[in-house]
Parts: sequence; structure tokens; C-alpha cells
Amino acid sequence: MKTETSPTIERHSAPSESESFSDMLYDWMERAPWLAISGALHLVAFLILAAIPWSIFDEEQPQVITTYIEPVEVPEILEPEEPVEVIEPEELSEVVPEVEIDQPVQSELFTEENSTTPDGDPTLDSVAPFDSVNPNAIVGIGPGGPPGSAGRFGTGAGGPGGKPGARCVKIALDWLAEHQDADGGWDADGFMKHDPAGDRTDGPGYANHDIGVTGLALLAFLGNGHTMTRGVHKEVVRRGIKWLASEQDRESGLFGEEIGHAFLYDHAIATLAMCESYYLDRSTVLKSKVQRALNYISRARNPYGVWGYSVPPDGTNDTSVTGWMVLAMKSAEDAGLRVDREAFVAAAQWFDEMTDPGTGRVGYRETGSTSSRVRGMNDQYPVEKGEALTSVALLCRFFLGQDPAEEPLMGQHADLILSALPQWDPEGLGCDMYHWYYGSYAMHQMGGDHWRRWRKAMEPAVIKSQRKDGAARGSWDPVGPWGEPGGRVYATATMTLCLEAYYRYDRILGGR
Repeated sequence: MKTETSPTIERHSAPSESESFSDMLYDWMERAPWLAISGALHLVAFLILAAIPWSIFDEEQPQVITTYIEPVEVPEILEPEEPVEVIEPEELSEVVPEVEIDQPVQSELFTEENSTTPDGDPTLDSVAPFDSVNPNAIVGIGPGGPPGSAGRFGTGAGGPGGKPGARCVKIALDWLAEHQDADGGWDADGFMKHDPAGDRTDGPGYANHDIGVTGLALLAFLGNGHTMTRGVHKEVVRRGIKWLASEQDRESGLFGEEIGHAFLYDHAIATLAMCESYYLDRSTVLKSKVQRALNYISRARNPYGVWGYSVPPDGTNDTSVTGWMVLAMKSAEDAGLRVDREAFVAAAQWFDEMTDPGTGRVGYRETGSTSSRVRGMNDQYPVEKGEALTSVALLCRFFLGQDPAEEPLMGQHADLILSALPQWDPEGLGCDMYHWYYGSYAMHQMGGDHWRRWRKAMEPAVIKSQRKDGAARGSWDPVGPWGEPGGRVYATATMTLCLEAYYRYDRILGGR
């Protein structure tokens, strides 16, 4: 018979003192495993939290690193005597806004090898970016010029004839500065408004030559080392350049207007002044304005010929205006601007054509003939004698790279010029200041006996005739064939340029 047994009920009592903690833990896990797991997880979490480097969450403190630089000996840096003032582009760009430049004849100077800008222009970052361009052209090799001028222009120290010549240049520039208008230009016929009421100077020029006389005045300052950024007359130069820029036609590039018969003279002289200012100051603001002026000159040239007085050209050529054009274009080429190089070939051919091979005399529009009346300049004085055009041709031949050692005609020119030495003779109308200007520069390039003989006559003629009295002090009376149209400003600027021939340009073909 089967015996039933009752189920056994296990009862747990409190652990005795003899039981270990591990036995208790084992017992609890059997009775409530979830409690043990929970406790273990809390323990692990606590350990993890305790191990975290909570300091990384603190705000990062700046670290100070202290170093010690051991001093080294540095060579002394010489500061310039006068700081170079930077002209902000806005000063001129507000006067004439930038426009697209007509595409001129491409010069062989502009190649990928010597250019860094997309349009082929030379870089202006260098102290003297044009020194490697056309080394046998206008730039000389002598010292004494302003910084960055490659010796092209002198500072006027010493000057012609020693102290008397230098003093003449100084007071001449002072007179020009005192008679500059507030807007920067020079008034050919109204300059005397700057004089005291009781001491008005005379000698007004023609009203339509303000552009030309302003260009000549600026050339006189530039030739003595005053630019837009340096020199005691830098403000005078800056205002003058700014005024010329404001007078330029944006579309054609012409300075002034096509008024009168000789406006191309004025344009050429103004362009020459702007080119020299651009060369000396490296102003990128001036670059497009000068280039537009050069483009106008290129369009004014007769096809396969040189220049006359008409725009568009009518086929008439003449030596006088061509001389100014050659000087302006060679100065521009020297500054790295684009020029029509075919014009130089045509000019050299024209001077050859106008030269009488027997005498060396250069004609105006006919070979060897100086007889002419330049309409609009001075109808009362026909140029029937004198060697002004011979002087023009001789100087231009130097600028075109010709050498007297290889061109016998240049020696003939120089010998003939010595037959018309400067002499102050206002009553006899022999004071041809135009001839004196070109003759001084041409004979200085010839050097030797030609220059000594010319200098011996030129110095006293110019220095002794300078006015020393009243409001006219420092100026020259506008006498001679071109004194009437040019006036006192023309005469003063031109005579000052004669005295600067000693240092304005170095010897073009190098030292002799």
C-alpha cells in the first residue's frame, strides 16, 4: 500500500554567526537573483563614474608660454631724409574716371618674359621696374637723381655755372609756384592776377595755350627733382598733374580742346610732362591717362609719315611738332608704356629728308629751309633764319639712338648750331628761346668743344637776363619769336629748362 508524504516546506532562518558573507550572498541570489544583478550593475556604474577624469570638462585656462629671445646685432637702417608720401589713387581717379584704353600698336617691349600682368604691362612692384627696358634710350647712367629715377633726373644741386645758376633755377621755380592757379594749372594770359595790385607783371600769352604752358612749367619742376611725392614743390607738381588729368578728354585722350592751329604742340608738351611724372612716381593712376594721350598721338600721325597740325592727319608733315612728339613718345617708351615704334622709323626718315647734306641745316617742311610762318603762333615773326629746327633734329637723333660717331650729319648739325649761339637781343628779335631750349640739350649730348662753346654763350644770356625786380623777380620777359603766344610763363619755364640741361638728362649714349 502506497504511503503519501506531505510536501516539505523549507524555512530559512537568519544566518548564524558561523555563516560567511559569501554564503549569504549565494543564498540571496537563489532567493532573489534580480536584486543581486541590480546591485552589481550599480557597483559597476559607480566604478565607471569614479574613473572619469571630470577635470577635462572644466573651462580651459589660457596657457602662457614664456620665451626668451637672445638679442642679435642688427645693422643700422638709414631712414630717408624726407619720407615718401603715398598718393592715394582716389585723388586722381575722382578727377577722370577710368575708361577702356584704345588698343595701340603693340610694342616689342611687352612680352611674356618681361611682364607679369594679364595685359602685358610691366610690373610696378620693383623700385626701378624700367631700368632693364631700352637701356640705350633716354635713361642716363649718372648719379644724382631722385630715388628710383635711375639717374635720369638730377636734383639741381650745384646747377649750371655753380651757385649763380642754381640760384636762378630756385627763384624761377619760386616764381612759377607763386603764379600757379589754385586748381593746379597755369594761366597763360592771366597769371598776373597772383601779383600785388600795385605791381602787376606784363607779358600775357595766348589764352588757348594754358595746357602747353602748364606742361612746360611742370617739366621745369620735374627736371629739378620735384615730383608728386618728393621735393619742396611736390604740392605744386601734384596740383599741376591733377589739373592736366582733369583737362583730358576721356574718349579721345586729348589734353584740352582742338582750338587754334597749334593745339598739338600743347598736347605733346603735356603728354611729355605726364610721362616724366609717371616715370618718376610710378603712379598706376596716371598710367591709363598717359596711355590715352599716347594713343591720340598715334592717331594724329600721318600714315607712313610724321605729324602736322591736323587731326585726323591731312598728309602734311613738319619738323617742329614732330620734335615734341618724338620726345614724348621716347619718354613713354622709357617708362614702359605702349608706343607706336614705327613712328620712330618715320621720324628718322623725315629728319634725313629735311636735312641739307651740304650744310646740315634742317628744314621745316622743305629740305634745308627754315622759312615759314606758323599760323596761330606768331604771324608777325617769320622764321627766316636761325637754327631752331636743326637743334630739334639733332636732339631727336640722340633720342632715336643715333650716334655722332656713326652719323656724320649730327656733327654737321652741331657745327651749324654754333653759328647761332644764344645772345640776349630782345630788340633784334634774336632771343629764340625755343632754339635755346633744344640747342642746350642737343649740345650737351654732343659734349666736348660743342658743349663748352654753347655753354659759354648760353649761361650769361640766360642768367643775366632773369628779372630781379618786384613781382617779376625770377621770371624772364617773353621776347623773341615765340614770346608773344607763350607769354611770361612759357619764357620762364623754357629758360629754367635750359639751365637744367646740365643734369635733367644724363648723356643718352653713355658718358663721353
